[in-house]
Amino acid sequence: MVGGSILLLNQSPDSPEPTRGRADVVGPEPPDTASTLLARIDSDLGFAFQPIVSMHTGTCYGYEALIHGHQALGYPEPAAVLNAAHRLGVLHATDILLRQKAVEGFCRLSGAADARLFFNLDIRVLEAEDYRPGITAALLARVSLDPSSLCFEIAEGSLDTDMAKAETIRSRYREQLFQVAIDEFGSGAAGLKMLYEHQPDLVKINRYFIRHIERDDKKKLFVSSIVNLAHVLGVAVIAVGVETEREFLVCREIGCDLAQGFFISRPVRQAEQTASRYDSIAKLSRRARRDRHTDRRLVHEELSQVPALHVGFSMQEVFETFRKHKEQSFFPVVDSHDQPLGIVRETELKDFIYSPYGKDLLSNKSYRRGLRYFLSHCPICDINTPAEKILSMYALDQNPAGVLIVEDFRYAGVLSMNSLLRIINEKNLAVARDQSPLTRLPGNSSISDYVNTAIDDTVSSWVFCYFDLDNFKPFNDTFGFRQGDRAILLFADLMRGRLAFKDTFLGHIGGDDFFAGFRNVEPEKAIDAVEQLLGTFRNDVESFYDAESRERGHIVARDRSGDMRRFPLLTCSGVVLTVPSGARMKVTSDVLAARIAEMKVLAKQADNHLCIGGLH
Repeated sequence: MVGGSILLLNQSPDSPEPTRGRADVVGPEPPDTASTLLARIDSDLGFAFQPIVSMHTGTCYGYEALIHGHQALGYPEPAAVLNAAHRLGVLHATDILLRQKAVEGFCRLSGAADARLFFNLDIRVLEAEDYRPGITAALLARVSLDPSSLCFEIAEGSLDTDMAKAETIRSRYREQLFQVAIDEFGSGAAGLKMLYEHQPDLVKINRYFIRHIERDDKKKLFVSSIVNLAHVLGVAVIAVGVETEREFLVCREIGCDLAQGFFISRPVRQAEQTASRYDSIAKLSRRARRDRHTDRRLVHEELSQVPALHVGFSMQEVFETFRKHKEQSFFPVVDSHDQPLGIVRETELKDFIYSPYGKDLLSNKSYRRGLRYFLSHCPICDINTPAEKILSMYALDQNPAGVLIVEDFRYAGVLSMNSLLRIINEKNLAVARDQSPLTRLPGNSSISDYVNTAIDDTVSSWVFCYFDLDNFKPFNDTFGFRQGDRAILLFADLMRGRLAFKDTFLGHIGGDDFFAGFRNVEPEKAIDAVEQLLGTFRNDVESFYDAESRERGHIVARDRSGDMRRFPLLTCSGVVLTVPSGARMKVTSDVLAARIAEMKVLAKQADNHLCIGGLH
């Protein structure tokens, strides 16, 4: 989900030399004067750039500018340079000089015209004695960059005691169409309050919550909750500080939209080392799209192509659009990158539309209430988002007009409630068609989808189980199809009861064959549950025989060749195939099925009717 607002997850603490400029880090300062400090910054300080990419496509969304060269000036941290500039009364001049260097470096990067520059802002700049507004806009205009290409990052800790200052920054920069990001979300008390009261464009969650997130359910819950809240507010999520494939895949599964960190790329200084698309991420995305559970096609077919308004439109153009489309009660509003910022509702404009002088007032440039003033937030979701999650975002919005859908961060269309219900209904029908009419368990298509998903997921541990009832045909031939169905239903019910772990998938392959899958369940627990299942079925199914057969311990029936012979009472053979966390399964579902078939033969030969094996 990507929208006019973006939530970022913070970078690793052990980043290389290029670092952010935090104002709370202090250190020894060289005895500079104002003029010498500015001259040395101009000659010796520079920037490295770290890409921020789409988790769905690997497309580069933007670059964060990270200062390097401060050690050569004698300052231990970038913040120490800013502290010295503040003490000498040239903080704004220093900041503008750094912005100019960052912008010039950014313009040399691959795909800069379609990307955003993330720049760390020291909020003391706004109170500096030498502060003068309007310089940044002029700087961007000289290099033909739209204001929406620049995002200012502000550390959450610097806003803890001054929410009024936070609103001043947000409103001042939004008027100029810049974006605002709150850095280190979760490290202080201001982040949630600002998200609630002022809704910044971007927020960064502290790296603490991302490191080893695949091992920590509490971190997953925390980040997932923030992601859901952000998406309802039209805020997209960037996972920053992603250092491993496992962290990347978990963050994507939770719902994060963008990623930044060493797993994608370290900060680089040479323009030729950057790219508009990162192939390693694109490859992971292609693997994910092989999952047949994706709702992308269904969502795309139901999109309503409501025309979007550019945030720079005059109010006269906005009124004219409403006049031409009388059936439309709202319109999405996008920036120069076609990224949705929210919606404008007809109801919000009625006071001006029906006022004798309302339209003239809004058309007066000195009134300074442009389209951005009338923006309302709206849930925004990526086109790859599961339909159920899109529906939950819609339901959580207090005054839903619909859900804005984006593809590669660009506005793609609107989903209405009716469209969402049609998608959910189509999915339910597909599930019903695949279900076994007898057991109501998912069938072959769903099982295949589940296995393919597991093959692509190298982060989670997996346990696959296959079950085959022993001597079912002679039992079915002897006692009839009704009794045979009872035996199959008995096993299905026992599966539901005995294999009820948190993340379990149960399927009915057909006939007397069943499948179970467990994600992130300890193999020992899964094996113990399977052993209990096989034992319980063996005992309970005896009641399906007549007393004489139970006493003999067998029945006499024809085998597949037509010859009469003895068959033991019903039992079940089971296969347990474990795949440890981190194992890369370079196999297809067909190869996996062949491996299970080999183990099935061994299970039927074993005294306990169970074969246990692993795949590495």
